[in-house]
Amino acid sequence: MTQHGDISGAGWNFDNSYTRLPDMFFSRLEPTPVSSPEIVVVNEAVAAELGLDAESLRTAQGAAVLAGNTVPPGADPLAQAYAGHQFGHFTMLGDGRAILLGEQITPGGERRDIQLKGPGRTPYSRQGDGRAAIGPMLREYIISEAMHGLGIPTTRSLAVTLTGEEVYREEVLQGAVLTRIAASHLRVGTFQYAAGLGNKEHLQALADYTIKRHYPELEESADRYLGLLRQVVSRQASLIAHWQLVGFIHGVMNTDNMTLSGETIDYGPCAFMDAFNPATVFSSIDRQGRYAYGNQPKIGVWNLARFAETLLPLLDEETDAAVKLAEDALGAFSTEFEKHWLSGMRAKLGLFTEEEEDGQLLRDLLDLMHAEKADYTNTFRALTLGQPEQSPLSCAAEGAGWLERWEARRSRQPELETMSQALMRRTNPAVIPRNHRVEEALAAAEEGDYSPLHELVKVLQDPFAYSSEQEAYAGLPDNEGLPYRTYCGT
Repeated sequence: MTQHGDISGAGWNFDNSYTRLPDMFFSRLEPTPVSSPEIVVVNEAVAAELGLDAESLRTAQGAAVLAGNTVPPGADPLAQAYAGHQFGHFTMLGDGRAILLGEQITPGGERRDIQLKGPGRTPYSRQGDGRAAIGPMLREYIISEAMHGLGIPTTRSLAVTLTGEEVYREEVLQGAVLTRIAASHLRVGTFQYAAGLGNKEHLQALADYTIKRHYPELEESADRYLGLLRQVVSRQASLIAHWQLVGFIHGVMNTDNMTLSGETIDYGPCAFMDAFNPATVFSSIDRQGRYAYGNQPKIGVWNLARFAETLLPLLDEETDAAVKLAEDALGAFSTEFEKHWLSGMRAKLGLFTEEEEDGQLLRDLLDLMHAEKADYTNTFRALTLGQPEQSPLSCAAEGAGWLERWEARRSRQPELETMSQALMRRTNPAVIPRNHRVEEALAAAEEGDYSPLHELVKVLQDPFAYSSEQEAYAGLPDNEGLPYRTYCGT
């Protein structure tokens, strides 16, 4: 049975606003205790931001909380209900292996969800066991820290804890629980769930709650629900543009994995692209390429259209008028996305000013990279270091001509070359979580050796350092060109 108690000095400070929504949005329950909780890693930076004492979390009592054996004071555990289009097919869902402990109020007055992933069955588990394995939980820890280091809005990981129990998938694996931190776990799918039940009052309550939590500047607005749609469209356009700029492929852009806060969530079959190819897919279950790198902006719009559909009853009493408002709001996505992408790509090439031909210059570069199978990250890294000869561009028939055009373009701006190089260093990461490095760290961790994990995370936390320690992590795998596959497991 789950225990309730305090950890002296841990710093828990819960206020659980989600429980004040109608009961249809959640089910109260407690985590299922495990046999032998043991801390694998505690994220000290996240703990400090939350106002928690990392050393207390590493104790046996801390492990008991982070594994779900003890409910900390003030927590009000629940599983959230939501729906979602999964690979285009609508399903009523919910937290099948996640329990929200509550909302931590940080020393800065911010509200952060504290969620356990893998703490046991919930009313939404269907045929699942509600548990998680050590590999996928550590993968989320690594990639979410990398995304944070890259400056991309993301959920984060406070800790990973072994359960001392086995989980059964295609093979027997070590059980683990991830403690995930988020601005909230409100999703497009949460609104789809509310709309699917057909209760306008509950839908409005959810919309008002979302506005209060993430967009309080809209609370007094007469068209606050239209404002909510516009804000979510804007944040997602910016988020997905940032994914494209670093070659990140989410892998499972279902509507239940699109947050209303604008954070990246759920690091299951995600990965970073090596050789540039818009058709790149890593997920083993995405056989049609629905969520390929080049499709991510289009899927973003598709998901947002599903969100807009749920808001129609709140936008206008007349359906035609509501649809027109929604379409206009959705129409801003392409403009917003292009603005963020162009701005980011200019920075990656050290460009401060804007010229009409920039878009063509950028797309010509990507076409060259695609044709030459050039590594996405390392091509920009070579340009940043003033070493284009270290990239496949130097071997391409059209590469020399493109480099000349780029240098001519940079010469037309008033900023000095040193300023241009500094901009590129701030924008182009020296390292990303290379797939082979992630797999090495996970394989070692499953054998009880966590040093590769810690070393990798340390390197990824400051990807723009261009330090000597990062050199080894910038290299490509020996089996370059072989297909890499990721699997849903989080």
